[in-house]
Amino acid sequence: MVMLHDLPCMHMGIEMSDLVDEQISAEPFAELLGERYLAYALSTITQRALPDVRDGMKPVHRRILHAMRELKLNPDSHFKRSSRVVGDVIGKFHPHGESAVYDALVRLAQDFSSRYPLVEGQGNFGNVDGDSAAAPRYTEARLTAVALALLRDIENETVEFRDNYDGTEREPVVLPAAFPNLLANGSNGIAVGMATSIPPHNAEELCLALKALVKDPALSDEKLVGFVSGPDLPTGGILVESAENIAEAYATGRGGFRVRARWEKEDLGRGTYQIIITEIPYQVQKSRLIEQLADIVTGKKNHALGDVRDESAEDIRIVLEPRNRSIEPDALMEILFRDTELESRISLNLNVLDADGHPRVHSLKQALNGFIAHRRQVVLRRTTYRLGRIADRLEILEGLRLVYLDLDEVIRIIRQEDEPKLALIERFRLTDRQAEAILDTRLRSLRKLEEEKMVAEIAKLEAERLDLEEIVADSSRLDRVLTQEFDETIDAFGKSTNLGRRRTSFQDAPVVNLEEVLRSAQSSDPVTIVLSQQGWVRLFKGHLDGQADVKFKEGDGLDLMRQARSNDRLVAISQQGRAFIIDADQLPAGRGFGEPLRLLLNMAADDELAGLLVFQEGARMLLASADGRGFVTPMESCITRNRSGKQLMNVGADSQVRYIGLVQGDHVAVIGENRKLLAFPLAELPELEKGRGVILQRYKDGGLSDVCCFNLSDGLFWIDGSGRRQQVSGLETYLGKRASVGRNVPRGFNRSGKFDDRPS
Repeated sequence: MVMLHDLPCMHMGIEMSDLVDEQISAEPFAELLGERYLAYALSTITQRALPDVRDGMKPVHRRILHAMRELKLNPDSHFKRSSRVVGDVIGKFHPHGESAVYDALVRLAQDFSSRYPLVEGQGNFGNVDGDSAAAPRYTEARLTAVALALLRDIENETVEFRDNYDGTEREPVVLPAAFPNLLANGSNGIAVGMATSIPPHNAEELCLALKALVKDPALSDEKLVGFVSGPDLPTGGILVESAENIAEAYATGRGGFRVRARWEKEDLGRGTYQIIITEIPYQVQKSRLIEQLADIVTGKKNHALGDVRDESAEDIRIVLEPRNRSIEPDALMEILFRDTELESRISLNLNVLDADGHPRVHSLKQALNGFIAHRRQVVLRRTTYRLGRIADRLEILEGLRLVYLDLDEVIRIIRQEDEPKLALIERFRLTDRQAEAILDTRLRSLRKLEEEKMVAEIAKLEAERLDLEEIVADSSRLDRVLTQEFDETIDAFGKSTNLGRRRTSFQDAPVVNLEEVLRSAQSSDPVTIVLSQQGWVRLFKGHLDGQADVKFKEGDGLDLMRQARSNDRLVAISQQGRAFIIDADQLPAGRGFGEPLRLLLNMAADDELAGLLVFQEGARMLLASADGRGFVTPMESCITRNRSGKQLMNVGADSQVRYIGLVQGDHVAVIGENRKLLAFPLAELPELEKGRGVILQRYKDGGLSDVCCFNLSDGLFWIDGSGRRQQVSGLETYLGKRASVGRNVPRGFNRSGKFDDRPS
């Protein structure tokens, strides 16, 4: 069978296989793939993701502004449909999808995305809630004054132009940029293997830093931070990053800034209040933020927030109502800053293309120097271009001045000569352009008044030429021009204007103990913790006494009963010396038989509970092991976020924690299993964060039975199984040094060897 595509080859006497063989070349696949991927990566880095240090723009943004300039969409002109702008950009300069170009255009017009919008939009360009813009056929756009500053003098050959993608148009390689757009508006982008993230800054602060850097190129990064104090975000907010971190971020070009929402307290009378959010962090969608706050209210993730309402119109107004009016506003906001996007982190990664098109991370000083170098080049090119135009004009004016010196001769030559142009050139020694200008001059221009205007224009141009030549020849004069331009930018877009006023302020974040705040915001109801002998724990409402009828599983019974409040934390110490923290309201309710405490605490399978206490801020505990060692420790040393607990007391393989209790008094009494009693001053015990402890009492046989803290002035008491309180007589005979043996307990002392023989 002969295929149609084979016919030409057969007609020419060439086999198809011969052509195929000639087009096939053998190359290593890995090398070929690497070359193709490298080309793609470089294209992504230089043509899409990273902005230029000179004008702070990516190609798509640069092409949008250039296309709008060609459409004459100036701030004082009429709007044009966005679809017209997008069509021109795609058709002439940017061969990519319509949505990509329109999304870039929309972002340039959003005052909550761009600190200094480059496009003025008319229609629905989206909102801070995260709603997208209308289709391009429904919106209109034109340039802003800031965009004109970026395009200023582009017609004066200040920048290079290149062919567009199909060679039919010319586009600028970079914009002249009389405005520090890179840092003023910031940029974000993700390329292959690298990214950039630059938050917006205040234009006046940048111009002041530029002026200082022009005056003193050796200015340090630390001094520059005195001018550029931090980002100035379009949505405002409060910067709570430390000055040291800000300085380090600008010195290295990498770092981050914590930004919080701006809020105020609104009193409602009778001790009630509500909080009003007026500004939210940069690039946070308000709708998503409201959802986060609503989840906290409905899901009761914390007990501080009672209600949230969005009363925003053109301005942000989010109303927060506390669940408990006793909680302080600062404390409530600290909780919400932790749990929601009311606080967000804005990253800084000053990775941009330098003047040679190479991507690298710049410090603040390097980025400003890159802009200054570009402006110097622009001013020099503009000056050179203007000098050329002045020279051309002066050449014409010098020729015209000859007309007035011998006007009759000029008229005669024009009227009588067959080749008046050549005759004029020969008679007055003119250039070709001067002769053409004389021949094109109208008779009405030969008035005396016109001659006076021409002489004045020549004088003016001569003076301007001298000034421009000084700019080219003298670098200090060039620096004065740059400084003057920075002052003009400050006048147009500085803090005295509504657009340029600083929106993001600075504040030190208050130091708040969030855990304590959350507990204080919770309801504080009386509860009782009941632990069975087999380790099952339950939480009963109210304070139960030892006579309460509490049911247990068959073969189980009461081991421990603690009265507490529902917002208390509990400290559990295992026999292996590990400390655990658990909230009382996390315990199972009193219905049924409860749950094993070891599972709630994630306790090891070979470990058992040694004791359970209610956490008290600032309190101290006494821990003692079975081999008679112990120490005092603050209760705060038990706090840990680790679910498997924290090793608090180190015990040997043949020992275990025997006693934990609150330190109350000035003396310690110790009883051994040998029924020896010893009392010594509490001051002889060290206070440790963790450890093995010191010897409390020495034993020949057995170990520790019980420990008790007491005040020497009150005496030492013990309680028998019936609950009767008995005083130890002859206490002075039991006083001694720590680590002594002690003396036999008094007659009638509890047979269990415990100071309190009642069930816990």
